[in-house]
Amino acid sequence: MEYKDYYKILGVERSASADDIRKAYRRLAKKYHPDVSKEPDAETRFKELGEAYEVLKDEKKRSTYDQLGSNWKQGEEFRPPPGWNPNFDPNANMNFDFDFGSGRGGRSADFSDFLSSLFGGGSFGGAGGTRAGARNSRGQDQQAQISIDLEDALNGTKRTITLRNPNGSERSLTVNIPRGVKVGQKIRLSGQGTPGPGGAGDLLLEIRFNPHRLYQVEERDIYLELPIAPWEAALGASIKVPLPAGGVVDMKIPPDSASGRKLRLKGKGIPGSPAGDLYLTLQIMTPPAHNEHIRDLYRKMAQDMPFNPRAGLGV
Repeated sequence: MEYKDYYKILGVERSASADDIRKAYRRLAKKYHPDVSKEPDAETRFKELGEAYEVLKDEKKRSTYDQLGSNWKQGEEFRPPPGWNPNFDPNANMNFDFDFGSGRGGRSADFSDFLSSLFGGGSFGGAGGTRAGARNSRGQDQQAQISIDLEDALNGTKRTITLRNPNGSERSLTVNIPRGVKVGQKIRLSGQGTPGPGGAGDLLLEIRFNPHRLYQVEERDIYLELPIAPWEAALGASIKVPLPAGGVVDMKIPPDSASGRKLRLKGKGIPGSPAGDLYLTLQIMTPPAHNEHIRDLYRKMAQDMPFNPRAGLGV
């Protein structure tokens, strides 16, 4: 069984104080929290951090762990030395509950085999004898998708979802959609997954956006195709543009603008750190020639303006 260097996992020295250990855990747990981290191994790292912190923050547990001493190096197989006594009291109240933060507190940890062996494979969880350290004691996490409107991500909202229980009954849950949520982000509902002997797993709701009639979304950036008249593109203009979060803004169109030109409104996309931007893609719209007067105007333009849009084609 592979030895785990809890000090290395938290990035602290073996002489680190309890305050140093607490600060290191909080900093790294925030970085690797599965609900916010973009790291591919975030969930694994988060569990390792929690396991290391649960041992090193407690003076007795840390002392027991430190008895492994210098005979053990990361990567070696864990075999307790002859006569080694972890001084583990199986009747003690060893309640290994993580304080995950961000609404995830109180869920029993999913411990590694190393930690179970370190403390004698005892009855984690204290009274009642539930072995919270057993990998399969807790029910499985479930995943589902939830579709929201762009406005929900911009402003935050609450949604009610209906879940079907294993016995066929249904239950409703109110889900808080945080302001600034983006496509692909997962909202974790603790204890709403598959039931198990050690408690139910979690339900992870993956965010999807409903199609919007005006806007397209990529990560936190929002895109709008902005129609403009030929004279606005040629001469420049100040026009009103709708904002995704509501309201309008006056936007200056530079002279001699072409279709496809992009203009940016910084920070007007989906909120975040940093916030996304709003990109405007100019689309020059040709007025329809639906009467003789307008057709005469087009004929005069063709006569007075020596313009060949296909000059670059060599024809």
